[in-house]
Amino acid sequence: MEAVQGMAQAPVAIPAASALAVVSLAVQGFANVETLGGPRPVSLYALTIARSGERKSSCDGPLMAALNEFEKEQARDQREAVTRWQNAQALWKGERDRILGEAKKGKGERKVAAQADLDALGPEPAAPPSADRTVTEPTFEGLTRLFATGQPSLGIFSDEGGQFLGGHAMNSDNRQKTLAALNDLWQGNPIRRTRAGDGHATLYGRRLAVHLMAQPSVARAFMADPMAADTGFLPRFLICEPPSTIGTRLHANARGYGDALSCFGNRLRAILDTPLPMDEEARELSPRILPLTPEAHALLIRFADAIEAAQAPDGDLAHVTGYASKAAEQAARIAGVLALWRDLQITAVTPQDMGNGIALAQFYLSEAVRLADASGVSQEIDRAEALRKWLLGSWPHREIMVRDVVRLGPNPLRESPKARAALGVLARHGWLAPLDTGTVVRGAARAEAWRIVKGGGDVV
Repeated sequence: MEAVQGMAQAPVAIPAASALAVVSLAVQGFANVETLGGPRPVSLYALTIARSGERKSSCDGPLMAALNEFEKEQARDQREAVTRWQNAQALWKGERDRILGEAKKGKGERKVAAQADLDALGPEPAAPPSADRTVTEPTFEGLTRLFATGQPSLGIFSDEGGQFLGGHAMNSDNRQKTLAALNDLWQGNPIRRTRAGDGHATLYGRRLAVHLMAQPSVARAFMADPMAADTGFLPRFLICEPPSTIGTRLHANARGYGDALSCFGNRLRAILDTPLPMDEEARELSPRILPLTPEAHALLIRFADAIEAAQAPDGDLAHVTGYASKAAEQAARIAGVLALWRDLQITAVTPQDMGNGIALAQFYLSEAVRLADASGVSQEIDRAEALRKWLLGSWPHREIMVRDVVRLGPNPLRESPKARAALGVLARHGWLAPLDTGTVVRGAARAEAWRIVKGGGDVV
């Protein structure tokens, strides 16, 4: 991670998220980690927000290189396997056709013999599974099909995450279905699919990791969708929008870290080359449970209790309870990823792993708080601007009161707290001037009113 950041000089959070996500993909099939709510997958969902030119691809590429090379080699092997399968299938079909042809010519004993021959012939040879470990913008149906015919451990990875967030899977017709499916996969639940034509199928033991890199406009539009938040989808993500480094990335400041990137790639490749624990016929994973040491468990409890207290009505996390309520589980998942990265056969998550997991979970929670606060400010400004335009274009009087805005103003301001907040913003920017209590407005003394100041301060 530091090697990539030193070369690209991008915000360190970008390669950090890439490294964490690809490691999660590599290890998620091997174990479920103990959490305070029971064993959970070590699958991680990450959303990195950065504008164009922030070198997202330059950070992601080197950390994904070993995975990409692995997929390339597996695809080559699969092509050879497909050729062998096609030949075996042709032989099987020819023999089956011969047996059926013989059965049609006779009766009685010949048909009994044909049935025995068919039983001896066995089922049709199965096609070799897809070698792909990653996809960029799948539909729910496409992802389900890939889980059914390919690998049981997959990742949705894209350095152009807008293609997925704005694609077919997330359009108005498919969004709820896609969000529900991805929520289930994060939980480790089976995939259930029912369709006319090919019936009902349930796929157990599948795992999914996600890392989407998206530009701010795309990410914020998606984050503003109530469905994404209300379904609990967004709080399952480790989200960050690091400060830009554009303008400071001088060649003189570039630095490398020797063999660090090679070591990362070699370790990643070693894990990918390790056979997944699964039923080969059903392609169903059977991950073991990775427990916490007593000390790691105690650390997690202290962290969870602190987060819970901060979610009280007057607490610092009261406005991000969706993210906060998952912080302890995120910490355990990250700790499990770090432990398995170090040793796939590790017997328990150590206090050091848990401490690192908690530190990262705290960072991502602080980012959720910051982005939620920024979103709240942005919405407040947007509502104030809508009110300003309405006052200038539609309101016939010189004075304005809260009840005027609630009754007649823009739809987003039809509640008193929102209307009062928007009026306050316009007053701070010089578009309105508050009137003294008792000022007569339209024939009556008013406790609260503002006078419109045409040509006031700058546009909000």
